[in-house]
Amino acid sequence: MEATMTGWAELAACKDEDPELFFPISEVGPGARQTSHAKAVCGRCPVRAECLGYALDNGLDHGVFGGATAVERRRLVHTAPQRDRVA
Repeated sequence: MEATMTGWAELAACKDEDPELFFPISEVGPGARQTSHAKAVCGRCPVRAECLGYALDNGLDHGVFGGATAVERRRLVHTAPQRDRVA
């Protein structure tokens, strides 16, 4: 089931930031600095957990959400215990 952004997004620390900040073009050099800046915004966000959950629930594979890059979110998904599956 796809989660949607609801009222929590209005409380996000990033709501007045340039969205491009959260989508660096690389993970090195200026992109690494951009990622650090984006994560700093996330670090002071009251809805960080909701944002991260939204990204994980929807399989977002680009950008910084909830203080985590796409690579970090993939690691979270792959290291999380598997839920019981219904056959």
